Amino acid sequence: MPQHDYDLFVIGGGSGGVRAARVSAQLGKRVAIAEESRFGGTCVIRGCVPKKLFVYASQFAEHFDDAAGYGWTVPDPSFDWPTLISNKDKEIARLETVYETGVQKAGGTTIHSRVSLVDRHTLLIENENRTVTADQILIATGGRPNPHLALPGHQHCIFSDEAFDLPVLPKAIVIAGGGYIAVEFANIFHGLGVETTLLYRGREILSRFDMDLRRHLHQAMERKGIRILCHQVFERIEKRGDGRLEAHMSGGMALTVDQVMLALGRLPNTENLGLDAVGVETGKMGEIVVDDYSRTSVDNIWAIGDVTNRVQLTPVAIHEAMCFVDTVFKGSPTRPDHATVPTAVFSQPEIGTVGLSEDEAGKKFSDLEIYRAVFRPMRNILAGRDERMLMKLVVDAKTRIVVGAHILGPDAGEMAQLLGIAVKARLTKDDFDRTMALHPTAAEELVTMYEPSYRVVNGERPAEYPGPL
Repeated sequence: MPQHDYDLFVIGGGSGGVRAARVSAQLGKRVAIAEESRFGGTCVIRGCVPKKLFVYASQFAEHFDDAAGYGWTVPDPSFDWPTLISNKDKEIARLETVYETGVQKAGGTTIHSRVSLVDRHTLLIENENRTVTADQILIATGGRPNPHLALPGHQHCIFSDEAFDLPVLPKAIVIAGGGYIAVEFANIFHGLGVETTLLYRGREILSRFDMDLRRHLHQAMERKGIRILCHQVFERIEKRGDGRLEAHMSGGMALTVDQVMLALGRLPNTENLGLDAVGVETGKMGEIVVDDYSRTSVDNIWAIGDVTNRVQLTPVAIHEAMCFVDTVFKGSPTRPDHATVPTAVFSQPEIGTVGLSEDEAGKKFSDLEIYRAVFRPMRNILAGRDERMLMKLVVDAKTRIVVGAHILGPDAGEMAQLLGIAVKARLTKDDFDRTMALHPTAAEELVTMYEPSYRVVNGERPAEYPGPL
């Protein structure tokens, strides 16, 4: 008789947890996975997938405008928010079913319940008031928006989760935050016709991205009509008698809006899991502390994804899940590789990036070559749109290895995925130069920038360093 009910019990039905459960079950392991909300987790239910659908929806206003330059006559368009919500809900429900049935078809058991740890091998299925045991336990409970409880009036605010299900599209919104979630939603709401203000306490949005991208996007967003207020924070949010909100900011400024959205970071979902009782170590934000192989301080309990607060991206959680399976069930200890992860910001214009920013590279390498092009992409010419595209390669001058690639413009995320292969493979600028251009495309600029725009020596840019146009 087996010592435990399951070989593996996964807590959390998001992308990482589902991948680990499904692949382990395919290996013939006895697997169960529990999810207290909806299978698919943050990415599928209230994150990447609905966000990208909303991005597409918000781009049509510009597409309609651009069509005239190409000879199309488009009647005055109108937008219906309930239709978008309804169609989004149908797609999310379909994907939710795909995620859950994928585990079941592989031979795993799915459970709809909150689960907590009783001891290192025992779990309480709370909805059913029963316990089960497992040899190995994987925690993949993800994260949630920081509620910013210290803000007076925070209870009147919404978060990214609620933004996908608002009963009415607001006429005016102010969004607090400077990260990719705040920036993406500012562009989404503006594209759907909402008067949009973005509020950020720092000096420039998107703090972990290349400064060229940050400044260029900031300017592009303001040209579109998005109001961006840096060096500002909320002091309090008040609800008026007519139901609208007064957002009071530092310096005495106030805005009257229909919704206030907080995008001020995320917190790991570790409360009430029984971690302390079992001895699983957590960090200052509540994140689960793991070693290089995703093992916690309890040797049969593991954690992956956002709950560990390492790299909060869906593909990273899936990668960590595959490494976990290799380590635990395939006898091949595998460390997750968190270096050189391509990422995108689905702003308008879009950002795609992989590798080191210029500032990061300047701290690591004594001599850099920066290849930089700012131009008007062909698709904008007949449309009469003056929006510019930015492409930038950061090269270690000593080895000629391309250590960073950054794009702002149409399809930047798609390009960054392919560039990720080249940068991960440590290809040189000479390899780029030897690659034939594909004409006419915007991406051909990546292989036709033959002379550096400037050099960065010992972290110092030249005085004539060209800023974004």
